Amino acid sequence: MPHQLEFTRFLNYYFASFADRVLNLVGIHPAHPTAPITNALSMEILVAILLLAFFVAVRLSLSVERPSASQHVAEMLNEFVAGQGESIIGHGYERFVPYLAALFAFILLSNLIGLVPGLNSPTGDVVVPLGLALITFVYYHYHGIRANGFGYIKQFIGPVWWLAPLMFLIEIISHCARVLSLTVRLYANMFAGDLVTMAFFSLIPIGVPLIFLGLHLGVAIVQAYVFMLLATIYLSLAVSHEH
Repeated sequence: MPHQLEFTRFLNYYFASFADRVLNLVGIHPAHPTAPITNALSMEILVAILLLAFFVAVRLSLSVERPSASQHVAEMLNEFVAGQGESIIGHGYERFVPYLAALFAFILLSNLIGLVPGLNSPTGDVVVPLGLALITFVYYHYHGIRANGFGYIKQFIGPVWWLAPLMFLIEIISHCARVLSLTVRLYANMFAGDLVTMAFFSLIPIGVPLIFLGLHLGVAIVQAYVFMLLATIYLSLAVSHEH
């Protein structure tokens, strides 16, 4: 039986049978049927619940004259992401802001939640960054095709027709490498941060670990920003009409 966080144990106690049925429907048979929900999944669920509660609170407290603290935070988040989108994507950036803001908020909270005793950063499990990278990969290709139609293929074949097969192969490898890059960058940094912080807490429980907690906090924020920034750049390249 794998080690379970308290929240994971709670979810498995009440929802293990339901999770088993869902997994069996898609041909997946958990190694531990009594604990099919992993720590990473339970932390993702917790992050989603916290974000949902936050945005519900923002929606219920919207006010022009007396905005709440949660509304200020939401506006800052939206303005920050919108500013990045406008400077990188340019015209038509508005339709991408909801996805990019949700992506940034989810990754940031997923990174930071590991600082809370008894909880783990779900982004410290390679499956979570991989899932986020694949969703982003599909998202920017979808909008690339939507913006350019069949002309989107020009991004993959280049202007020289006789080099098209070689360019197509290179571009396919390049786009697949983006998924690997997004995944490894986020996973490696968060996994290493969690490992170093935990090691120093076990060796020197007072004083020194606070330094690494501060470093971990910085890494968490930077990695969320970098992931969102790269997603914005990929979107900009995909929807561009200048090929």
